[in-house]
Amino acid sequence: MRATRRRSGIGHLRGHVVVPWILVATFAVADFLLPEGFAAPGWRAALREAGVVAEVGRLAGSRVGERVARRGSRASYAGSVAPRDVDPVVLLPGFLAGDASLAPLARALRAQGHRTYRSHIRANVGCTARAAGQLEARLEAVVGRRGRRATIVGHSLGGLVARGLAVRRPDLVAGIVTLGSPMLAPGAHHAALTRSLDALVRLSRAGVPGLMALDCVAGDCARTSFDESRLPLPPDVWFTAVYSRRDGVVDWRACLDPLARTVEVRSSHLGMVVDPAAIREVCRVVAAGPAPPSRP
Repeated sequence: MRATRRRSGIGHLRGHVVVPWILVATFAVADFLLPEGFAAPGWRAALREAGVVAEVGRLAGSRVGERVARRGSRASYAGSVAPRDVDPVVLLPGFLAGDASLAPLARALRAQGHRTYRSHIRANVGCTARAAGQLEARLEAVVGRRGRRATIVGHSLGGLVARGLAVRRPDLVAGIVTLGSPMLAPGAHHAALTRSLDALVRLSRAGVPGLMALDCVAGDCARTSFDESRLPLPPDVWFTAVYSRRDGVVDWRACLDPLARTVEVRSSHLGMVVDPAAIREVCRVVAAGPAPPSRP
């Protein structure tokens, strides 16, 4: 029997089975989020994300090495690097992730003398506009405490939020570093992310609070956030975009914002915040600020 929609809106009929409306596909990626010339990574590209296992292993190995080195040194870990007169650094997690995902990067930045601050986002699964408002309030508190503008480091979706906020509140933002953030085509992501977004939209429609709604991923809210992230930055706000050709989650070409200085790393998308080599590169970028990062 051909599927027909029930007038009551409760669900769909397939044969004699009623399929609840919450299980029906809710949206397609909006055209403006996936411009011509960009594409979602295929399954072969996604397989490269398995490399994050090795990247986490290298992180664990590097931490063991650091502990051994500290035992043989008279200087304590906390005092190994003198505090520097630098901008505070606020870290913003990617989609589905929380502040904990950026702990290795935060640790490395603190070891270099930076003051790091969490975004207070436990899981980045809500409305992007709401996340931007939360970040704005967090920045106001940090800047008020430190007395100087902050640097924002945003991973993936976090970078898109940071980019838009830097346009709107340059009085709070000295510079931004985006890690694997598909600025030019937010919709150029792997199908697994599309399914995750679809699940969030379904749960939101079912009444679960605090999750992305359809408007956030394919409506006016999405359009407003995207348009804001494409506006030019003020001249006193620096911008560095970190990307990887091995990215298996987003189209790496979409990360090459023409207004940013671009820096390439050799890691997976997830590995940008755990791979020791990628973390070292990000630390160099943050330390350099508006200047080109120094090479090791």
